[in-house]
Amino acid sequence: MSHRKSVSHHMPANHFHSTFELFYLISGKREFFIKDRTFVINEGDFVIISPNILHRTTNTEMPKHERLIVNIHETCMAVWNPSYRNILQPLFEQEYIIVRYPQQEHLLLDTLSQTIIQEIQEKKTGYEMYALTLVLQMLIICCRDIKQSSVEQIESPGPMHERISEVVRYINNHYMNELPLQAVAEEFYVSPYYLSRFFKEITGFTFIEYLNNVRIKEAKKLLESSSMKVNLIYKKVGFGSVTHFGRVFKSVTGYAPLHYRKRE
Repeated sequence: MSHRKSVSHHMPANHFHSTFELFYLISGKREFFIKDRTFVINEGDFVIISPNILHRTTNTEMPKHERLIVNIHETCMAVWNPSYRNILQPLFEQEYIIVRYPQQEHLLLDTLSQTIIQEIQEKKTGYEMYALTLVLQMLIICCRDIKQSSVEQIESPGPMHERISEVVRYINNHYMNELPLQAVAEEFYVSPYYLSRFFKEITGFTFIEYLNNVRIKEAKKLLESSSMKVNLIYKKVGFGSVTHFGRVFKSVTGYAPLHYRKRE
């Protein structure tokens, strides 16, 4: 769990993980890039991101904000109720969820988030268990609202963002091939300078950062879920050499590739 009041802050460039991430914006405004789209997130918005979905928040024109972030593993949900997948069904059907509540409905989530923050700060006996029950309450509230179709559609900020989203989707579909900036720029009839500049501005990633993150994310999946050897995986996800793959993998995840090899 992480609580932050900040004038200006960007999530780390390399940002995907094996947990669900809950992002509650207590005050302010943020731009949120998730998978292949950018959204403007306002005070009171609640965002849930599934495991291994690339995402990053960046500043808007008013960077001052306060937010609560919680990362929760699926096993923590299972501890309380074996039917957790039925109760939290939307979490397992969508890659990300953005819920925008009317102003009058902020009070409950504000109360829960402030209590979580208080528990983290005071660290009284049993604070971790207590905070977890509050987090699960937030998840249940969100999933109930989604099932009742009370979720407002969150639009992208503008046409330029939609254009870059097309480029991102292209990378997501062709990451296993050679993808030099020049070639992708030609594919979309723009200059490499234009693409490089606006890709970074809109997603928060440089072109090569995003491409490497997508490739490493897919490699991590293969390491965890298959018996494929590393010297085959690096080629399958688009790297030219196993040495370069290992170096980039460690810079993105903090670990060597074999750390994620599935063990009995």
